[in-house]
Amino acid sequence: MSHAAAAPVQAPSRAGRKQWTGLAVLIIAVLLVSLDMQVLSYALPFLSAELDPSSAQLLWIVNIYPFVLAGLLLTMGALGDRIGHKRLLMSGAVVFGAASVVASLASGPAMLIASRALLGLGGATLMPSTLSLIRTMFRDDGQRRIAIAVWTGAFAGGAILGPLLGGVLLEHFWWGSVFLVNLPVMVLLLILGSLLLPEFKAAEPARFDLFSAALSLAAVLPAVYGIQRIAEDGPGAVPVAAIAAGLAVGWYFLRRQRALAEPLLDVRLFRDRAFSASVATSVLAIFSLVGSGLFTAQYLQMVLGFSPLRAGLWALPAAGAALVSSGLAPVLARFVRPGVVVTCGLVVGALGYGVLAQMHADSGVGMLVTGIVVMSAGITLVMTITSDLVIATAPPDRAGSVSGLSQTATEFGGAFGVAILGSIGTAVYRDDIAGRVPADLPREAVRSARDTLGGAVEASRHLPARTGDELLTAAREAFAHGLRAASWTAAGLLLLMAVVSLVLLRHTRGASPEPSAAPATTGAAGAADADGDEAPAVPGRS
Repeated sequence: MSHAAAAPVQAPSRAGRKQWTGLAVLIIAVLLVSLDMQVLSYALPFLSAELDPSSAQLLWIVNIYPFVLAGLLLTMGALGDRIGHKRLLMSGAVVFGAASVVASLASGPAMLIASRALLGLGGATLMPSTLSLIRTMFRDDGQRRIAIAVWTGAFAGGAILGPLLGGVLLEHFWWGSVFLVNLPVMVLLLILGSLLLPEFKAAEPARFDLFSAALSLAAVLPAVYGIQRIAEDGPGAVPVAAIAAGLAVGWYFLRRQRALAEPLLDVRLFRDRAFSASVATSVLAIFSLVGSGLFTAQYLQMVLGFSPLRAGLWALPAAGAALVSSGLAPVLARFVRPGVVVTCGLVVGALGYGVLAQMHADSGVGMLVTGIVVMSAGITLVMTITSDLVIATAPPDRAGSVSGLSQTATEFGGAFGVAILGSIGTAVYRDDIAGRVPADLPREAVRSARDTLGGAVEASRHLPARTGDELLTAAREAFAHGLRAASWTAAGLLLLMAVVSLVLLRHTRGASPEPSAAPATTGAAGAADADGDEAPAVPGRS
């Protein structure tokens, strides 16, 4: 009597030269989307002079890109699972490139706002597609960690280097160059991506639920809008109502997902402690990274008086620290549990904020850069490990929706960082400056100075030299006081999260893609194997 031998479970195939070259193509997309979040910051004065937007239009020019990006990430990730992530990436590159050209040639605020919205649409297709393809191309644990480390380093480095690129372009070209620089990069992505990237989509894609997609957009957009408004103008009826509306729609969205047989977002993933803890930690990490940038740019330009280009150059050490830290993460993950690495990264990030909490108006650039470098190193370490945990935990056929969820959480973290830390800094600044303003200031100058540091700098230019210097000194010290208060807040939150992460991730070793004994059925194209040929997709958990 013969017995059929059990088929051995094959180890995941290792990526080869084609996959690593394809990773470089994906990094192009990540770097560009990350750069575009910050590159506009120094161009605003030039935009204002050329297009003469109202204050409301200027806010929409700045905010419409992250609003649309955040609102569509989850939907686009799920769409990629259905139609293919390479196809979605290529389509997004076309939209992003075309929108960049239109934005660079904008003749009025409305045209620029519309083109920035299209840029957000393109960015929303690019970000989840890159992470999903990494999940597909690198099925070996160690190689995937390295690939995600490179991805995280590019994302963090792009966010830090965006102002530098903007400063360089504005030194030599007109404001539209900050958009037009995207075009050759998108062309390169289209050419190389078509040759080097594999296609992947779910073996049995779920029905795309348009109503759930609309609900996710209706939940994210008003919530992000409300958070941004609070960051800019303080609490008010409109932003609070917007956040409440977003939360209400979000609650209904999650309730609907639990009831659907084929949900847009599988909420059962949150039962996995490692997944939930990783998403929450990622939110706080980007909260800290983006929140610090709000104060760094103002300190360099309005306290130290640096030009945009010089201020951008001082961001290079932090970008270097982010790259080194992201490269160190996969090495540490080979020998140390992820929970320990994440906890150490959060503690290092808190130490960086501890340095920033010692800043005064006359502290100088050395202390500021030291704090930002230490903080960036710790936070990038955290982001690298948690990104890997989120993606590795996800079933392969839902990699797109999970990537979209991860990036949506990142956008919320950045918005909360600006809103909460910005609000703390602003409240302390306004309270502090009220007791420092010179007594003989004109009423309008007092009003401007009490509003923002930028208002104080502008008001000082129209005052006698001695009075203007006194106002600047008072405003700069009040701003430094706000920076210290916000830094202590961020440091405390990071230390609290370090304890939570150590507890929740204490048994986590890093999820592994599930090996498959049989290839997927028709309808899925898998990751390329080590020789560059396409391997079948692995069906994921339902």
